[in-house]
Amino acid sequence: MQPILDFIGHYWWLVFVFGGVGAGWARRISQAGERRHQRRVEIERIRAGLPAPAAEPEGDGHEPQEPPQSGALDLSRVLSEHDSINSRWLEYELDVAKMIDFPGMSDVREPLTVEYLKAKRRADSLRPVPGEELPDEEFQAYRDAVLAYGHAFDVAERNAQRIKDSAFSPEEREHLARARQLLNIAVDPGATAPERQAAYRRVRKELDGLIAVPQTAFASLERQIAAALDGPHRAAPPGAAH
Repeated sequence: MQPILDFIGHYWWLVFVFGGVGAGWARRISQAGERRHQRRVEIERIRAGLPAPAAEPEGDGHEPQEPPQSGALDLSRVLSEHDSINSRWLEYELDVAKMIDFPGMSDVREPLTVEYLKAKRRADSLRPVPGEELPDEEFQAYRDAVLAYGHAFDVAERNAQRIKDSAFSPEEREHLARARQLLNIAVDPGATAPERQAAYRRVRKELDGLIAVPQTAFASLERQIAAALDGPHRAAPPGAAH
């Protein structure tokens, strides 16, 4: 025992050397364990679909911190996805034939249709103006709204393609069937101008009060008919030279 005490008495300063090394090892082990824990928490957060928490400083104060802003590239991707979903929505808004074939996409009696229209309004309201940089929290809200919009639209579209006109009464289905036949005449290049114009007017009458066809869809149809009537086979006006 006495030799050990003599050694400690002569080399007491080694306590600070090895003590510092031990403390450094313990600190690094603790930090590694904390990082593993944070990674597990982040994985579980992503699986649960929860929003990311507010960024907090990490490390020992000497490591560079990554900025919380997701960046222009991520925002550009979300904007592109938003535009893509809106383009799919416009295919129904501007195409009378698709609205007749799949009336559920505009039928507010359908809960799934109401849900996708609500999701669209939210995503549109959160969309930044061109050139605007969003804080990280607002970017996440906008991104989540676009994802929800896309999901709701997919569900509503699949439902509309599945049920078609089955949600309508037999009398209403007859109106839709007549409207579809008349629409074929209205856009038929082989039909005469009076036939096409009369068919167009009857399409509007058959659909009146049945499905909410926006004026933009009728305007698009009118342009389609007018372009055909203005084509090279259009009849010459009375008195025109031959």
